[in-house]
Amino acid sequence: MTGKKPGAAKNGQPLPSGPAPDTPGTPDASDPAAVSLWERLDRPAPAPRATLTPQKIAAAAVRIADTDGIDAVTMRRLATELSVAPMAAYRYVSGKADVLDLMTDAVYADLTLPDDVENWRDVMRANALRSREIVLRHPWLIQISSPQSLRALTPHRMAMAERGLASLDGLGLDVDAMMAVLGTVNSYVHGAVSAECAHYSLMREQGAASNDDLRLALAPQMRYLIGTGRYPTYHRYLLEATRKDDPQWRFETGLDSVLDGIAARLGI
Repeated sequence: MTGKKPGAAKNGQPLPSGPAPDTPGTPDASDPAAVSLWERLDRPAPAPRATLTPQKIAAAAVRIADTDGIDAVTMRRLATELSVAPMAAYRYVSGKADVLDLMTDAVYADLTLPDDVENWRDVMRANALRSREIVLRHPWLIQISSPQSLRALTPHRMAMAERGLASLDGLGLDVDAMMAVLGTVNSYVHGAVSAECAHYSLMREQGAASNDDLRLALAPQMRYLIGTGRYPTYHRYLLEATRKDDPQWRFETGLDSVLDGIAARLGI
């Protein structure tokens, strides 16, 4: 993708132009980077435009990434997918970063919790489980985000964070502790789901249709390593484990351990 284009417009509105402001330190209104994507999109458009919208751009980009990977998302590919001129999307976005933000916000729109889920632990657990489902459906999210990524600064990601923080409010924690709890749970989710996605990626690389196929492909390395006798506890795991192929159980067990630790540490 290329960067922002001079004279492009946002949400169907021409970008402001004219001399720079006279007041020192005042953001230049002619610079689209001085105004966030979300502020621009919240502005009412002067006239409805049915041919192209930020939502259509996001949906097309998500379809491309789900099918062919995040690197396949380019302005030219988007234009082809949407049957518009290559420059048309620049009316709404200034470059790849904006497209990634729209994509992230679009997929996290699916993360909704029932209104009656209020207990902090229930909220954190439900958020974590739904986040895992979303990332497994859209594994390219792992490539463009991290627990502290600015990709979190989208309306739906912010709503998710707000719900988590609000569930901790009133429990006697200061705001720093509240944010530490949220960050800890998010970091667990990101790490655990990243490992799960890496496992599926390895299966594809090895041409393995199942976990048994993958174990067979890795058998020479594993047989040698275990045969050295240096890893007796791991060997016991290989012989006795009954949940090797149950990532849902593994994820929830780890998640509950994190939540138990938070509850014990903070007394909530």
